[in-house]
Amino acid sequence: MKLSDFDFALPEGLIATRPARPRSSARLLVAGPEALDDLHVSDLPQVLRPGDRLVLNDTKVIPARLTGTRHRGEAVARIEATLLSDRGEGLWAALIKPLRKVKEGEVVDFDGGLSATFEGSEEGQGLLRFSLSPDAFAMALAQAGRMPLPPYIEALRPPDDQDREDYQTVWARATGAVAAPTASLHFDPPLLDALRARGVEFTHVTLHVGAGTFLPVKVDDIADHRMHAEWGEVTEGAAQELMATQAAGGRVIPVGTTALRLLESAGRDGTLRPWRGETDIFITPGFEFRVCDGLMTNFHLPKSTLMMLVSALLGTDRIREVYSHAIGQGYRFFSYGDASLLLPRGR
Repeated sequence: MKLSDFDFALPEGLIATRPARPRSSARLLVAGPEALDDLHVSDLPQVLRPGDRLVLNDTKVIPARLTGTRHRGEAVARIEATLLSDRGEGLWAALIKPLRKVKEGEVVDFDGGLSATFEGSEEGQGLLRFSLSPDAFAMALAQAGRMPLPPYIEALRPPDDQDREDYQTVWARATGAVAAPTASLHFDPPLLDALRARGVEFTHVTLHVGAGTFLPVKVDDIADHRMHAEWGEVTEGAAQELMATQAAGGRVIPVGTTALRLLESAGRDGTLRPWRGETDIFITPGFEFRVCDGLMTNFHLPKSTLMMLVSALLGTDRIREVYSHAIGQGYRFFSYGDASLLLPRGR
């Protein structure tokens, strides 16, 4: 398939720069093979059935965006860094702008008294060595860093202190993501209580969302695209809960594409098992879903791997209809936007 198969025109005014308040007041478009229902996220308890299981990604976003300077004699260069992955012993891979302004062995002094030594680059990423202990580093990063908002939001406004709360799920636990599992941002405690009262169950898994989720697809034939890898884990307890739901006839519905990609990675041989490691699973039309019965997700960028994923779940033609409806009805798009619930077999 061609990249152009996943393109669509989106008015800039539909790009959300702030989330709905309260979180569960966001709009929800429920889409099946034929029906489309315009609801709100707070209506989820009326849409889901007792015995359904929502799968929640409990990754926690770190304030990964750093601003600093590099000094070389009297020459000073401003450096922007986005931490991507912890390599251990204080070494982090990072996106550095401009990378060409830093040489191996030089120190970058970031805001808040945080500093790192540049140890070279690999595959377009810089390697930064911080000398602090893990606990001291976490405290310093909390002071110096900013939340790594997606580029399409930062193009419209800078991140601020409110994003530290807004760009984090209410159940965030496992530190390590540099992007939020954004479909989960719609949940608040009253909604979780209402879903429990309805008989909907929850399972937590972990997938640390990387900045690669925002990388554009640069090939015309999507079969040539190299998918980014992200670390995730499905524990034994989580796998048992999911298998019990399937055995009882309940539906397994991940909240977010990250949770879906993790579950399908763990169940590729047809049996869901505990799983831990990096996944670079690339889900495109024609993919056989073995674990997931639906998906709650936000509205995605044109020509993105996530548009390919939702097209695989509901069908390319049907997703075009869903997105056309969402645009026509003024749904808010992307990370802080509204949500969809995609149910291939209907409600």
